[in-house]
Amino acid sequence: MEEGNRTQYQDVFRLINKKIAYLNPALRRIAEYILENPSQCKSITTKELAAACNVAESTVTRFVKEIGLDSYQELKIGIAEALTMNDTTSLSSEEKYVYEDISRNDTQEMILEKVLYRNVQTMTETKQRLNIEELSKAVEAIDQAQVILFSSMGSSRAAAVSGVMRFTRAGKKSMLLGEQSSLLMSAAIAGPGDVMIGISNSGRSKDVIDSMKLAQSKGARTIGITSFEDSPLTKYSDIALFTSAKSSNEGSALYWEAAASKTAQILVLDLIYASYAAKNFTQTLNYMEETYKVLRSSREK
Repeated sequence: MEEGNRTQYQDVFRLINKKIAYLNPALRRIAEYILENPSQCKSITTKELAAACNVAESTVTRFVKEIGLDSYQELKIGIAEALTMNDTTSLSSEEKYVYEDISRNDTQEMILEKVLYRNVQTMTETKQRLNIEELSKAVEAIDQAQVILFSSMGSSRAAAVSGVMRFTRAGKKSMLLGEQSSLLMSAAIAGPGDVMIGISNSGRSKDVIDSMKLAQSKGARTIGITSFEDSPLTKYSDIALFTSAKSSNEGSALYWEAAASKTAQILVLDLIYASYAAKNFTQTLNYMEETYKVLRSSREK
């Protein structure tokens, strides 16, 4: 493990979550098995883990190196330490209750705690899943883009609207078209100097997928933001960024899926924007001052 990670073994699960979407199928099986069976994995041998995942022992060794650790023993220690750090068995029933989904009998205070927890949880898990190399590629693509096209439908449009405002104020020409025909027409005239950002929590929105596929075929760079690495959207994404994949109970879908996924999508776009702005600090500041003057003059006094 790198020196910066030695002091916090709880980073093991974060390292796995960050890498999992970019691993080959055999390595991904190992990652998924560890995340699903952490208590068992803290004590099993490489041979036992390899058998459980239907891979060779050498593949387990390669997995260890892929996530940045020095040895299999270090992985087991990291898992054990992470389980200790994340142990919630000592929480009272009242403390655990606020982590559950909203119910009809919740008080205003309970709803506040639950909504706050869900959003913090979503942002934390999204941070764990983000790959810094892919994020850097997205920033570079935005930096080189002549026009940024946003493709989104439904609740994901909130993130797209935020993205358009952010990058427009930073001096990047940005467009968001919501109707299917408009999306396809925009994709049809996209070219090598353009970037299309497709946003879909499920990664299965047909209109978003079709526009990304068409834009990619025209030579535009494509950036996909979704929760699922095996979704169709990733097939047409030159750069894929993954948000929290946590789901709630069926009864809470009205709030959780719509609201929390938007929080994660906006976070990812904010990260891209902030990185771009830092890279082009003076230029971005000048554009922001110019757009602010225009906005200020349009307001009633």
